[in-house]
Amino acid sequence: MAMAWGGRYSLENMLDWCAGGVDPSIPGNGGPSCAGFLSVHRRLCETLLGCAISLLYFYWGYSYITYPSSYKFVRKDRGGKRALLVLVSLVFGVEIGFKFATKQLIYLLNPCHVTTAIQIYLLGAPPSRVVTTVFRVHLNFLNGAVLALIFPVTNSRLLPFEVELYWIQHIMMLVTPYYLLRLGGVYTVESVRDMSWTVMSLGILLLYHFLPLQMIGVAAEVNLNNMLCPAISDPFYGPNYRVAAFLHQSLCVPLISKTFCIIANFFITKFPPTKVKDSLETDVTMSWYDQYIAAGQNGTPRAQLSYAPPSIHRRTRKLQI
Repeated sequence: MAMAWGGRYSLENMLDWCAGGVDPSIPGNGGPSCAGFLSVHRRLCETLLGCAISLLYFYWGYSYITYPSSYKFVRKDRGGKRALLVLVSLVFGVEIGFKFATKQLIYLLNPCHVTTAIQIYLLGAPPSRVVTTVFRVHLNFLNGAVLALIFPVTNSRLLPFEVELYWIQHIMMLVTPYYLLRLGGVYTVESVRDMSWTVMSLGILLLYHFLPLQMIGVAAEVNLNNMLCPAISDPFYGPNYRVAAFLHQSLCVPLISKTFCIIANFFITKFPPTKVKDSLETDVTMSWYDQYIAAGQNGTPRAQLSYAPPSIHRRTRKLQI
């Protein structure tokens, strides 16, 4: 029994489950030709320079980040939030099942899958300052979903409904933060003019690409998020594709994040058919009375509160941020 257990869960078998199904004959998937697309010297120089700039991004952003002022709020059960948690978990679970079936678990390290896992945490975690931090940081990872929808790479998805799940997952990556912004409370964003969170998150995202993704990709000869060779749909295909990606993502990350927040703010607080509150900071899970009390604790003029019918959601507990 012990020998069978050891054989089944040996390092060789585990590696086979992770990357044994990656087909190097598919362009942009991996293999020796993809791993050798860039010379070792160029890859090393780009990595050192990219990490240095990424650390500067992180340090500058972290030095200026701010949080909402302290306030008490009431956490209430939300049926829509629980339903969305189940739906996103189901989509991600099916995606993991596909990766097991095709022996491509290594692709779960791609940023879009990591972002989906973060959103599952945000939907299920109790309100806290950590949730606010994770939420604000993850909003700057949505560029992956937008680019995946504009420049889809589905040539390696061969199982039935695998391509359809690709589209569903990336659409859900944009639906989830919109819904959380609609709820408000700990799911708040900084001012559009405040670039500290965006720059810090950009540094985290770039470091994740140049360090773990690239190192694991080189070791396994798997093209994780195109760190070894460009995708077949990359408009900057060529030896300078990573330099181009570094530059355009340094622009795309803040542009997409801020644009998403501006659009969400318009539909949630201004567009009459979809308006649910006057500002993104308002917690829609709180009754009008709860908002009235919280406003007094924060020093907000209570006259600025718009009347809303008392919430019918069950009060569960109070937390202090």
